Amino acid sequence: MADTTSTRRRVKLYMLNEERQWDDQGTGHVSSIFVERLKGMSLQVRSETDGTVLLESKIQPDTMYQKQQETLIVWSEAANYDLALSFQEQAGCLEIWRKICQVQGKDPSVDITQDCLIDHGEHDEEFQEDSTIEDAPDAAQEIELPPCELSKLEEIWNIFTESSIQSTPIRKEKLSMAIENSGYIKKLLDLFHMCEDLDNMEGLHHLYEIFKNIFLLNRNELFEIMFSEETIFDVIGVLEHQPSSPQPSQHRTYLKETAKFKQVVPMTNKELLNKIHQTYRVQYIQDVILPTPSVFEENHLSSLTSFIFFNKVEIVSMIQEDEKFLSSLFTQLTSDDTEEAVRRDLVLFLKEFCTFSQTLQQDSRESFFKTLSSFGVLSAIEVILGLDDPQIKSAAIDIFSYIVEFSPSTVREFIMKEGQKQDDDDLLVNLVIDQMINDPDPELGGALQLMGVLKLLIDPENMIATSNKTEKSEFLVFFYKHSMHVLTAPLYANTSEGRLSKDDFQSAQLQSLILELLTFCIEHHTFHIKNYIISKDLLRRVLLLLKSRHRFLALCALRFMRKIVGIKDDFYYRYIIKGSLFKPIVEAFIENGTRYNLFNSAIIELFEFIKMEDIKSLCAHIVETHMKELESVNYVSTFNSLKMRYEQQQDGLKDKLFESTSVLRNHRYRRDARTLEEEEEMWFDEDDETEDLDSMVPVSDVLRSSLDADFDHINRYIGSRKVNKDQSRESPPRLFNNRSTCININLRNNSPNTSPVGSPATSPTGSPTIPCPTPNSSPITPSEKALAAKRAGLVGLVDYPDEDSDEEEEDSETPTAKRPRLAT
Repeated sequence: MADTTSTRRRVKLYMLNEERQWDDQGTGHVSSIFVERLKGMSLQVRSETDGTVLLESKIQPDTMYQKQQETLIVWSEAANYDLALSFQEQAGCLEIWRKICQVQGKDPSVDITQDCLIDHGEHDEEFQEDSTIEDAPDAAQEIELPPCELSKLEEIWNIFTESSIQSTPIRKEKLSMAIENSGYIKKLLDLFHMCEDLDNMEGLHHLYEIFKNIFLLNRNELFEIMFSEETIFDVIGVLEHQPSSPQPSQHRTYLKETAKFKQVVPMTNKELLNKIHQTYRVQYIQDVILPTPSVFEENHLSSLTSFIFFNKVEIVSMIQEDEKFLSSLFTQLTSDDTEEAVRRDLVLFLKEFCTFSQTLQQDSRESFFKTLSSFGVLSAIEVILGLDDPQIKSAAIDIFSYIVEFSPSTVREFIMKEGQKQDDDDLLVNLVIDQMINDPDPELGGALQLMGVLKLLIDPENMIATSNKTEKSEFLVFFYKHSMHVLTAPLYANTSEGRLSKDDFQSAQLQSLILELLTFCIEHHTFHIKNYIISKDLLRRVLLLLKSRHRFLALCALRFMRKIVGIKDDFYYRYIIKGSLFKPIVEAFIENGTRYNLFNSAIIELFEFIKMEDIKSLCAHIVETHMKELESVNYVSTFNSLKMRYEQQQDGLKDKLFESTSVLRNHRYRRDARTLEEEEEMWFDEDDETEDLDSMVPVSDVLRSSLDADFDHINRYIGSRKVNKDQSRESPPRLFNNRSTCININLRNNSPNTSPVGSPATSPTGSPTIPCPTPNSSPITPSEKALAAKRAGLVGLVDYPDEDSDEEEEDSETPTAKRPRLAT
């Protein structure tokens, strides 16, 4: 493993992606060791954090390695697979470079290990087919460039043009080495001065083509020569004389006089200053001066892109390490004594600084934003958003966006901490919402950007949950308590009178952004937004926007309703039904008429969703309340189907009610004989004084006439026992013996002459009585047997309640047999 205590071999590993951008693969320590698996010397990079292997690459004898800027080693593992090692120290880069050259048998003084860039293996056949016999001598010979003289310019131009057209890697490499070794660029620039002084346009046009081909060679060493402080403006001057342009461009004038570099905070690091100047000018060459990518293919300028990329990385690293500079920067930003013009320059510098940081990879960017946070960048943004300068505010929004996009958790933590000691109006998140609401741009470009930032802040998907705390619950509770009322304030203000007080384009645009955020909340904040909507009656206010003359706003309101219905939450459904919140939707639908537009289709889709998902409560509410208005809509089958679905539901309810009633009836009147006997035993064991004989089911008249004689005999028997009534009432006996008592039954026929049973002695004449057999009674006669048979046909028709009877029971001294229930 590499020595982790040393910074000499500390490197960053980069890989070129498909978009020709360098991706940071991690930071570690590099070593050159023999790897048995690869059977050769290899470059191995181990992570400095966990020691895992980030790279294990065998040093092939025919792979072309390049050393760039004294701290970079770049090579290609295979087609479209470029790697780079960026060393912290030059000594480490030189040490590894010597190892590579030793394996390949090359002189370490060279910056490139191979003269030929042809890929081997699978590309050999293609190379043999495309190459000619004449190429072999060229591969072995060095290219000799003609002397730099005005008379030789055309010859020089032909050599460079042929190299570009022929485009063989060996030819390009030979030409690049010839230019670098002979100092040819400086000689060509001397010719440029001569042609410019002589106003030699033909020579200037030749020089433009020559330098364009030098760029196409895509060699980093040549870029370093051209972009040095001494030569870069001369190179820009050459590129001003494009043959297709009638007049030379004025790029040098713009860079020297118009584009001014302001040191808002004095920089003492000269290397940093030179790197900033160089990067700006090279970026200007790439973006402004050079032809468009349709002419200059991007892969032909990959080294130029890499040159700018690594420059920006160095700039960010050097500023990040200068604590004195950053401390002075943020002190001036937040100071009340700082002039507005100076503060504007400071903010613009910080914005540019953060823009450069976007080229960094994950680890480096994390370190960068941690450094800014330690110096109070969020507090500075809070101060800036409170100012009146639109330009400063715009730059602060960009800075805030960079921070939130990379680390929303850092911003959330800051907001909750300041919420403990500041009023709601001064909170950073509320200042951001206020800036969104009061965006001066008529098209609300800044508001749209801030809406995206707020989405990131309140998105539970990027919130951290640990064993000690849940960021999601804590921040959402904080947001709904301290900030949601600020977000919805324009919506409530515009609908305070039950109608839209303002319906201009900018107000509609703003409210559509607010609705988009609220719709996002419905989808992701199920509990918190539901409580807010129901408690604040928010949906009713939103549906007022259906009356807007701006259809996009009406559609946003409808989408809000659709999202609520799609959640399938009964709390929402009850809230909608109780508030009759489908009424404004039906009214808007009827008002829209039969026009076939997006609004019409969206409303129909809402009702179709309710039908397809079989949301019974909403279906019933719509049919019962609004079907009169909707039943005439027959160009779609949605509403007829909805009505049919409702009728099916009602039929189903009736069937269920009938089934439940049948089950109850069967359970009550059709019982098993064994169960019936058990219930009779329990009924007779209860300590009741009397029985409610009025609850008996009347017997038919036919049965009554057949039983009259027996009932009369029973009444006479009961009357003979009336003398014991008072004693039995004070101490009613429990029937646990084998003797039986008698029951007086009132067979009511609902006639006026029939009165309730008052007592055994006052039974009306003709009231049937049934004799109760006792041990002293006479044997059962055949007529009594027939009567018993008739009673057997009444099984299960009456279920007696356990109520008190008006009958009198025998004294406890006289044993009685258990009396039979007549209905059974």
